[in-house]
Amino acid sequence: MKKLFWKIPVWFFSVTFAVVVLLKFVPIYVTPLVVIRVVQAMFDEDRDVRVEKTWVPIEKMSPKVVRAAIAGEDDLFLTHYGFSIKGIQQAYKDNKKGKRLKGGSTISQQTAKNVFTSGSRTWVRKGFETYFTLLIELVWGKERIMEVYLNVVELGDGIYGVEAASHHYFHKSAAKLNAPQAALLVASLPSPRRYSVTNPGPYMRRRQGQILWMMRMLPNIEWHN
Repeated sequence: MKKLFWKIPVWFFSVTFAVVVLLKFVPIYVTPLVVIRVVQAMFDEDRDVRVEKTWVPIEKMSPKVVRAAIAGEDDLFLTHYGFSIKGIQQAYKDNKKGKRLKGGSTISQQTAKNVFTSGSRTWVRKGFETYFTLLIELVWGKERIMEVYLNVVELGDGIYGVEAASHHYFHKSAAKLNAPQAALLVASLPSPRRYSVTNPGPYMRRRQGQILWMMRMLPNIEWHN
């Protein structure tokens, strides 16, 4: 029994480490969130089952999309090791006040959550998210994390990744997005099914402006993989 107790963590680490290494090199076409949304749509008579998703390498995305994501979602992405101390402290304060469970999530954490977990609001899920965040920071590096994030992030009802979103909203590829368009996509996060990119309201326009300002403040991006 003791041997089994020690073998389980070793097996778990070995398998998950191997999966993370594999996913460093291959496109990720299906995530738990996509499956969950499809199942939800199947049981909702008022919704069509739709999945718009096209994987593209980061070299075929406009650099402005990368800058917009960092500016809007995680301005310390290039320098942290997967976690934001400021975000964690704020999440702790909010959770202590009895608000909904939050994570102070960085782009690395969001990527780990999207690819490896169901996204449920539980401490168990947060534990897995933390574990996989450490692994992808170690194995993937910043450029791959950003590439995966921008390919799997939900950007509308049934729309995943910046390539599909670019075609859906702007009728162009992600490689041709300009700064205002990239900022508008990111402005819809983390509630892309609530906020409209097609008909942005005052909040979306204000958030777009903030992201555009932050984009100009960011340093040049140099990957260190």
